[in-house]
This record gives sequence, structure tokens and C-alpha cells, in this order.
Amino acid sequence: MMGYTLYTANRNYSSWSLRPWVLMRALGIAFEDRLVPFGEHDNAALFRSFAPNGKVPCLHDGGTVVWDSLAIIEYLAERHRGVWPAEASARAWARCASAEMHSGFLSLRNTCPMSVGVRADLNAVPPALQADINRIGELFAQGIDRFGGPWLAGDAFSAVDAFFAPVAFRVRGFGLDIGDKGRAWVGQILGHLAMLEWENAALSETWRDAAHEDEIAAVARITADYRRSA
Repeated sequence: MMGYTLYTANRNYSSWSLRPWVLMRALGIAFEDRLVPFGEHDNAALFRSFAPNGKVPCLHDGGTVVWDSLAIIEYLAERHRGVWPAEASARAWARCASAEMHSGFLSLRNTCPMSVGVRADLNAVPPALQADINRIGELFAQGIDRFGGPWLAGDAFSAVDAFFAPVAFRVRGFGLDIGDKGRAWVGQILGHLAMLEWENAALSETWRDAAHEDEIAAVARITADYRRSA
């Protein structure tokens, strides 16, 4: 029987890759990890060779190809326990919060791109970004208060934590204030073994993608860079 193959991109930049990767690692779902870095190839053609939409992440399961992080999570949920919380109300909340992350928080995405090894001070905090920060803090506090923590939907890591995993790197990287309960969750997830594995790989990368580097330089002053020298 063939196993899963998960196509991902640079650990430092690829927030979408992180979501299914960290979930599968956290739940002990075995897979072959195929990392295809940004910026080293004709990405449009190369990524289309394994993903219909030409993007990462993309999961192959034998002859079945599943693209888009949310679709991958749901595909895994049909086959593995623990992807979503077992309790119905926690599961409904987790799905809503994950869908909100999947389709929203555009100002956070655009203003604070994920760069695991970089620390930066924003030049400004536009109102739309502050609204996203406030909503994330509110959402995290709601989940922890309602379901008891320390994870967003209860006492076990689940897909909703995976969906917000890139936010933890953004909060740390740009010094965003998401409140006490939000900070507690960020500390919790950054200390998870799967996240530490991802972070260590990100810091070891020597790839640099100019488009991603320019995104940060345009909005912030870089104060530290912990990545291995290119």
C-alpha cells in the first residue's frame, strides 16, 4: 500500500505548507516530505507538475491528489482520528475558526508575512491589521475559555491549532500583542516538538527568495535574522 506524499516549500516562508505538515507530524501520520523551494526554479511549471493549482501544499495518496490546505485537512480527517476535536461543539467551533483563518485575516497575511528566522519592528500598524490582531486575540481567548485549553479547542492539539500555527511565528516575529491567553497559546505551540522541528529546518535553510524578503523590508525594520547565512 502506498503512503502519503506531502509537497511543501521553504520552511522559513511557506505558511500554507506548515499547516498540514505540523498536523501530520503532531498526530503521528506518516508521510514522505517533498520540499520544493521557492525561487530556485520556474515555479509555475514545476509546481504544476505535482499540484493542479500550481501551489503548495499538495498531498498525494496513491492516485489521489488533494490540493489546498483545508481540503487536505478534511481528507485526513476522514481517515485518521484526532484531526478535529471529538466533542461536537468543540469540533464545530474549531472548523469555524479554521475556515475564518483560511479565508480571512488578509491584512495580517499581507503586512506580516511569515519568516520564521526574522524579527522585525513594523513601520506602522494600519487599522485593518489592528482589527485582525484584535480578532485573533478574541478568538484565541474564546476557544481557551470555552474548551479549557491549553490548545485552542481543548486539551489536545488539533487542526485548528495547525491552521493558526503560522500566526505564532508572525506574532513572535513582529511582536504582535494578542493578549495574555493568546500569548500563552503561542508559547504552547512554539514549544511543540513538531513546531521545533519545522523551526530548526527553517533556520538551517540557506535559500532566499527575493519576493518574500522584499515583502518584509517594505513594511518593517529587521532587527534580527537567525537563519544560516545564505
